[in-house]
Amino acid sequence: SFGSAWCHIPFILMSGLTVTSISLTSHTLLPVSAVNKHKPWIETSYHGVITENTDIVLLDPPLVALDKDAPIPYAGEICAFNIHGLEAPFKAVVLNGTSGEGQLRARGLVDCELQKEYTFIIQAHDCGSGPGGTEGKKSHKAVVHIQVNDVNEFAPVFREPQYHAAVTEGKIYDSILQVEATDQDCSPQYSQICNYQITTTTTPFAIDRNGNIRNTEKLSYDRQQQFEIQVTAWDCGQKRALHSVPVRIDVKPVCKPGWQGWNKRVDYEPGTGSKQLFPKMHLETCGGPLSSVRTTVELQTSHIGKGCDRETYSEKSLQKLCGASSGSTDLLPAPSAATNWTASLVTDSGRDSDLIFRFDGRQAAKIPDWVVPQNLTDQFTIATWMKHGPSPGLRAEKETLLCNSDKTEMNRHHYSLYVHNCRLVFLLRRDFTQVDTFRPAEFHWKLEQICDKEWHYYVINVEFPVVTLYVDGVTYDPYLVTDDWPIHPSQIDVQLTVGACWQGGEVTKPRFTQYFRGSLSGLTIRPGKIESQKVISCLQACKEGLDINSLESLDKNIKFHFNPAQSILVMEGEDLENMNAAVRKVSYINSRQFPTPGIRRLRISTTVQCFGEDTCITIPDIDAVVMVLQPSEPRITITGVERLSRPASDLRAAGGIALFQDLHIISTVTRADATAHHTARRPGVLEEIIHNLDYCDVLVLGEELRPGQESLQLQRSALLGKHLDATNSTSGMSIYGVDSMSNYEQVIRQVRYYNWQPGPLLERRFRLTCSELNGRYTSNEFNLEVSVSVLHSLQAGEHVNHMIAPPQYMQVVHHPSMIHGLYPSVPSAATVVIVMCIAALVVVVVLGIYRIHLTHQQEVKLAETAKEADATWNDSALTITVNPMEVGGLEEEEEDDEEEDEEDDITSAESDDSEEEVDVQLPRMQRSSKKGQNWDKTTISY
Repeated sequence: SFGSAWCHIPFILMSGLTVTSISLTSHTLLPVSAVNKHKPWIETSYHGVITENTDIVLLDPPLVALDKDAPIPYAGEICAFNIHGLEAPFKAVVLNGTSGEGQLRARGLVDCELQKEYTFIIQAHDCGSGPGGTEGKKSHKAVVHIQVNDVNEFAPVFREPQYHAAVTEGKIYDSILQVEATDQDCSPQYSQICNYQITTTTTPFAIDRNGNIRNTEKLSYDRQQQFEIQVTAWDCGQKRALHSVPVRIDVKPVCKPGWQGWNKRVDYEPGTGSKQLFPKMHLETCGGPLSSVRTTVELQTSHIGKGCDRETYSEKSLQKLCGASSGSTDLLPAPSAATNWTASLVTDSGRDSDLIFRFDGRQAAKIPDWVVPQNLTDQFTIATWMKHGPSPGLRAEKETLLCNSDKTEMNRHHYSLYVHNCRLVFLLRRDFTQVDTFRPAEFHWKLEQICDKEWHYYVINVEFPVVTLYVDGVTYDPYLVTDDWPIHPSQIDVQLTVGACWQGGEVTKPRFTQYFRGSLSGLTIRPGKIESQKVISCLQACKEGLDINSLESLDKNIKFHFNPAQSILVMEGEDLENMNAAVRKVSYINSRQFPTPGIRRLRISTTVQCFGEDTCITIPDIDAVVMVLQPSEPRITITGVERLSRPASDLRAAGGIALFQDLHIISTVTRADATAHHTARRPGVLEEIIHNLDYCDVLVLGEELRPGQESLQLQRSALLGKHLDATNSTSGMSIYGVDSMSNYEQVIRQVRYYNWQPGPLLERRFRLTCSELNGRYTSNEFNLEVSVSVLHSLQAGEHVNHMIAPPQYMQVVHHPSMIHGLYPSVPSAATVVIVMCIAALVVVVVLGIYRIHLTHQQEVKLAETAKEADATWNDSALTITVNPMEVGGLEEEEEDDEEEDEEDDITSAESDDSEEEVDVQLPRMQRSSKKGQNWDKTTISY
């Protein structure tokens, strides 16, 4: 039975290319089983290609299913293609059910590197009896084979992160080493490496397509000990490696004599003493027998300070430290208000607080007459640091360091120190009154140090007629001495100059001449005495140099010699192993607590001798550096009592007052915390250290001290046994010299302040600062305020006044003589009288108050003898003057209301001042003259 189903059956008549569809009337009824008679038909096998990272498969032949039941609806239509396979990542979709066209697609992106081919089964399904495909029929199973096409998505990657090889110098290698790269692409085209290339330019190496590296020329160890080149690779799809690979090739020397096992740089930590420079170094001689070895180690420090690391204290402090004779005059001090003649000179004080003056042939300074020593006598010393180079021109002019010449009228040089054609000349013309014969006048020295552009310390000791020159502590006699007549006496003033010579006569306009070109520092002149060689050596001594560690363990057959500055060490020996051991003991030492940081260059030169030959092998020189690290900067802190309040009597006393009795000076540095790497950003540890100071200044703030009235004083005995000295003026006191902080504390605590006539409202402020290394490190500014306190006896009296009687009943008045006695013109003996008067006044006031109390009890009897009507006590604010010692009774004076109010105000104001300023200065007691006038209105009988 067909039921009620009606079918629209299309018939396809194939006649050539014409397809005719014939429609039957809907009245014809056919059963479904009778209509869907045939299964769909597909090919038996398919071959497909898909490109990775895409989803469309290109099949050959195309995916088309045919059904003979067509054109019957559903039965002749294709509803689906089913894929049978183990997790095949593909699906088949029907593009046109009527025509049976389908398409094979990937469910996701396919990756050739994961799987290159896929094989699975596919079947076609018709629609059967309806849209759901019920009772549909399946085609036979067809095999589908799909190949995944590769995409060049991966770049070559080298198997090793870096390559290393070593070659011997002087050889050509076919292959030094081989590098290899791989590619993860799946196809041979993209996974194979087709080319390698060295990307580093100008290298003596080449590489072939297989990654073999060879050298294109002979390598030299002396020229370059190591090469590092970069190599890249390309796959056959011309994709380049993302990262090149480094290749290091070490060049081994053919055995050559020389020092081995040394470091180019040696770090020196300040304060560590002596440090070995070459602890593992040895001399390679390539097996040749040697008869002797001579090694010279040179420390080059000419760029540090004045030739090496020296103490940078001021000249005065250094002379005190070295025990030099006192009385020297510094002709090139730091510019200041008192030493302004150096202000116009060019200074170079940027390195370690060293004060250096540079002269370029245009600067000079006149030394004031009050500074110049007037009589040099037969013994005197001139000392200076000088750095000087060759002068331009064939016949160079004289270059004057120091010159004493006529100020006007004439052009006579009394004494001078100058450089001429790299010769140092000292001119000394004696006065006719001192000597009247032909005597030595010019002393010439020809030394290489004068024009080597390095710092040297020159000292000229004059013991007329003998003149001795010291250069860096070594004595030199003049190679030429010329005689001259003495200078005839005259009334012409002389002018001392630095950097040139003053020509005041025989010219139309006075001017400087013979300018100096170079650098000077620490130019001093000391009349009357000459310096010993020990002091001279101390003044110019280097604080850094070469050393031999464990000298006692040095082999006895090793001979060694240091130069005076210990910057050059020469060692000689016959045994190679002993020489190696000796060189390993060579050390660098810097005895400064705060050395100048920076590089010191080292050079080692070696000569060897073989048996029966003068020289056999050549040992190349070694250049290395010592890096002196930055020292921890100290923080100098001054603490103590910041305010002193003393009675005026203490200021006038013979001992004055000690300003800094509780003074403490400490210094701290911040050390790196050893546990800092365990914690994040942990601060350093504060550590107290001990070091020297070179000066402490006590400055008077505000108005200077008044001469004859006040002063700062320090007993000379306080300086005994210490390297300290002191200068004093109305602006303050300076204590200078290189000494310990504890000695400075002891001396400063004994600085005393005197004021014999304290003025009104006396208040003095002082500031104390200390320095190390000529101001390189300075302390905090410690301020001290000194004030005058009210005498203790007066404080007690005022306290009694306030407690026994309210202010409105008592008015403290001052006698004119008392006011006059507190002014600075009063001698010290009057102070005792004033104190006694004040004490007596207090007793009188107390007894007067007691008498008032007794008088109030006898009010009736007193009323009969009173001359005034208003004699009774009340609570009104009266001004009462009492004479408690008078037998006749109590006298009262009545004032008008205006006067009472005025005096009450004064009394109240004075009371307030007394309460608020218990510890005020003594002159603050001097009030207005009105109180003296009030005192005149009363009398006290005794």
